[in-house]
Amino acid sequence: MRIGIDLGGTKIEGVVLRGETEVLLRKRIATPAADYGSTVAAVASLVGELEREAGVAGLPVGVGHPGAISPASGLIKNANSTCLNRQPLLQDLERALGRRPRLANDADCLALSEACDGAAAGARCVFAVILGTGVGGGVVVDGRLLAGPNAIAGEWGHNPLPWPRPEWNELPGPLCWHGLHGCIEAWLSGVGLAADHARVTGETLAAEAVVARAEGGDAAAQATLARYQDRLARALAQVINLLDPQVIVLGGGVSQVPSLYRRVPELWGQWIFSDRVDTRLLPARHGDSSGVLGAARLWGLREPTPPSV
Repeated sequence: MRIGIDLGGTKIEGVVLRGETEVLLRKRIATPAADYGSTVAAVASLVGELEREAGVAGLPVGVGHPGAISPASGLIKNANSTCLNRQPLLQDLERALGRRPRLANDADCLALSEACDGAAAGARCVFAVILGTGVGGGVVVDGRLLAGPNAIAGEWGHNPLPWPRPEWNELPGPLCWHGLHGCIEAWLSGVGLAADHARVTGETLAAEAVVARAEGGDAAAQATLARYQDRLARALAQVINLLDPQVIVLGGGVSQVPSLYRRVPELWGQWIFSDRVDTRLLPARHGDSSGVLGAARLWGLREPTPPSV
């Protein structure tokens, strides 16, 4: 058995996974708002609850989280949950849990889960995307997460939106949380979709409400969704030109918009450097639980229990 934790901006989800696929327990709690110490304590408390209910102590723990651990400093960097940045999350969780967990970016965990037994099962090269509060990416090749010397493999959301359209005022683009303009995340997150609608229409709506209105026939909301689909097609075309994955999997709240899976592949061919495009665009099979399952799989089935500190 292994425990997976998905540390999100609004919720923390935990599972106990037995074998490759059997979820014995699942719990969700709210993430303490912008409070690092309380977040560490909440993760430790959730692990304790899961172990008590499972009747087993000292299980391996994998944690998916925003951002990455800097190889230079050992501290969290690049997290859109900014209270995590510049914090020793691995060390603090190790002390709180009494054992050393394994940590990985949340989009990496999504990619690992979906490549293992999800929408991309059997594919050699998989790119997975979180379209949610932030926009992240992860890469799995031959069943293994792609890592790099800077711990930023797959950080697609913090590249500029390609082939910008001046007629849609895409230059320089909105300011991203880390100080640059025009990042893919600033356009394609749920917040980005809502902000684009507000800039064009003057109407403040959440992303879910914009999508609901578009599906109900509202012309302004339909135009916002069409811009979003065009931007997503351009951004993913760039990924295909670079990585050429068999499957691209979408997760996160915005990934639940059904029209994306029809319209984006209709559009992306005009920017992809190929005579035809065989890459498939699919929703995450495990939905918003993909990340927590991938976190549990950071530990292999045949590995020993992690030592206590």
